[in-house]
Amino acid sequence: MKKVYFLLVLLSIALGCKKNDPASSTKEITKTNENYHPNEDSSRFSIVIHGGAGTILKAHMTPELEAAYRQKLEEAIRTGHSILKGGGSSLDAVQKAINILEDAPLFNAGKGAVFTSEGTNEHDASIMDGRTLNAGASAGTSSVKNPINLARAIMEASPHVMLSGKGAEQFAKEQGLELVDPGYFYTENRFKSLQKIKENEQSELDQNKKISQNDRYSHDSKFGTVGCVALDRHGNLASGTSTGGMTNKRWGRIGDSPIIGAGTYSNNNTCAVSSTGWGEFFIRGVVAYDISALIEYKGLTLAEAAREVVQNKLNAMGGSGGIIAIDRQGHMVMEFNTPGMFRASMNDKEELYIGIYEE
Repeated sequence: MKKVYFLLVLLSIALGCKKNDPASSTKEITKTNENYHPNEDSSRFSIVIHGGAGTILKAHMTPELEAAYRQKLEEAIRTGHSILKGGGSSLDAVQKAINILEDAPLFNAGKGAVFTSEGTNEHDASIMDGRTLNAGASAGTSSVKNPINLARAIMEASPHVMLSGKGAEQFAKEQGLELVDPGYFYTENRFKSLQKIKENEQSELDQNKKISQNDRYSHDSKFGTVGCVALDRHGNLASGTSTGGMTNKRWGRIGDSPIIGAGTYSNNNTCAVSSTGWGEFFIRGVVAYDISALIEYKGLTLAEAAREVVQNKLNAMGGSGGIIAIDRQGHMVMEFNTPGMFRASMNDKEELYIGIYEE
């Protein structure tokens, strides 16, 4: 009987030592840490870009113009993809891809920004790091050549998330970012669009008709933005968005693009999102974050969450536009409720997709 008791004591001591073994404890913590999501496959990476959603119809597009859009979308997606392929960060890929789109007069961002009611160009942008949840945004700038660069500088070199107007431009100058004369942003097509909207407004007033925010010319003027989302080899997500806002905007209007959670959101535990469309509705619907929340709290897939928010919630509010997104497994979506959205994607298998119209 004493031998049996002695053996039981020894067994109890042995089990206790194993339970308190540091190596065993560390493994258990790693397995149960909900915030620890390494990229299990280091070869997995992907990137998606958009160049705005809206009334984009093939009937309104010349073959030459369509080719120009496709060429620039491919240039941007390949620029970001090459960074990811070389082991670079998702933040770098997002920023450099957006730079290509900002420098192209085809898109409503940077060089191709639309005009305000006063005949000026005002830019908004934001970027977010899914690993740290850090973010940066700028609004209402008129001399920063690449607003997405300013957004990243705000994220990394300031204690703030968003800066606006003259203060943001002063910060850009202090950070050594490239500044340009506001005339750099002038493009004839965008200026003609402003004049057309003003003519329509005057015509409505002359005929004593009430100008409705649902008028088609007013509605279409709200679209256009560029954005990018990416997953790198390290399992980190990032997203960024840059825009010139809406044509004929007044009173320092700011849309969803620089609003974290509306136009841009990234979280390594869920997904990265960039929005484009009628900004007022994306702000009210907190669209980018809502997609992430549906994944985190309701267990929806990325595709299910994007569809629910864009096709159901946003539509029910009367909002139009679209989103691009990537989850932490590398799944990509490009969801929109408009006739078209300029978009492109590329994965680690070198599979390239470029789309413009609804399919």
